[in-house]
Amino acid sequence: MPADGLYSEALLEHATHPDHNHELADATCSHEGVNPSCGDDLVLHVRLGADGTIEEASWTGSGCAISQASADMMSDLVVGMTPDEAREACATFGRMVRGEETDPDVLEEELDEASCLVTISRMPARVKCAELAWNTLDEMLSEGGGDRS
Repeated sequence: MPADGLYSEALLEHATHPDHNHELADATCSHEGVNPSCGDDLVLHVRLGADGTIEEASWTGSGCAISQASADMMSDLVVGMTPDEAREACATFGRMVRGEETDPDVLEEELDEASCLVTISRMPARVKCAELAWNTLDEMLSEGGGDRS
């Protein structure tokens, strides 16, 4: 868990050196998410494996450091999850950034490194930035995979 600062070391690292900021040429599905209040815009790309789990996830787009770091952390976290497990992670993340789930053990177990974004709950104007990728993934998976590539 981070110290008191909003911009933790992990957030800054993912924002400045994202691992998953690229288009997946062989994506099973892609889905766009937009935060009209600030202009953050991203497209999530997911490749599902033969066993139905998420083999790879990535994102492209532009936005603030919070939205980009959050998208990168989420892309890393969901690899190996089933769509249902990924949707549950999205729900937990949403509860965390809205201040509804605060148990550090639960957050670290379910969200791993993304749990460092718990401090976003103290900045209501930034919640939509942090949630953009997670809401986009949840929407894509709830629709059975989003736009097929």
